[in-house]
Amino acid sequence: AENGRININTASREQLMTLPGIGEARAEAILKYRREAGPFLVIEDIMKVSGIKEAAFLKIKDDITV
Repeated sequence: AENGRININTASREQLMTLPGIGEARAEAILKYRREAGPFLVIEDIMKVSGIKEAAFLKIKDDITV
């Protein structure tokens, strides 16, 4: 984690699940997106993941990095 932030391109499922509002299903969706679409270029790209909308993004945006 850089500056206490979780890198959404390299984080494990367990690390992703430490984020507010990110449970097992959303963590799996993030990993699946990474495998299929490649790395996130900006943190806003996490909203392209199934199940993660703006409200969820706003809860975690200060805790994540790419």
